[in-house]
Amino acid sequence: MFHDLSTSRLVTIAQVEGRVRGAGNEFVRGCDLCFAARETAVFAQFEAAFGQLAGGGGVQHLARLLGRNRALEVVLSADDYDADLAERYGWINRALPAAELGGFVTRLAQRIGALPQAGHVAVKDRINGIALAPREEFRRDSDDFGASVRRPRGSSQR
Repeated sequence: MFHDLSTSRLVTIAQVEGRVRGAGNEFVRGCDLCFAARETAVFAQFEAAFGQLAGGGGVQHLARLLGRNRALEVVLSADDYDADLAERYGWINRALPAAELGGFVTRLAQRIGALPQAGHVAVKDRINGIALAPREEFRRDSDDFGASVRRPRGSSQR
């Protein structure tokens, strides 16, 4: 589902003012752009704390956005990351003061919306071809997640 969000013809923008963890983070990562409130936004991919692999594209997106080392830090630590660090890591586009966030996102959405949709489609298609993991990789993580939640507690991954 989140892969389909990334590849849709629509331009999607996430505005985060609270906590996005696990599937919430995967949903936000499926959006094309993400902006967060500096004072209140928190990001996490915490499935490793339960001995599981994220199943909704979190690993696929974070490895490409953050690079190997930071993706391993984020996923293996299962910790919370504030908006400033998320911005520094490349997890989000920008962290903005909460009082400015809504106005910024609205102006950006209006500007993008005023441009020809054909350009949106062409740009998204090309950038996705370069940066987005193939659908099969998303499916593999989803299948691995499903298998892990069916295993008895304490059993090994494979």
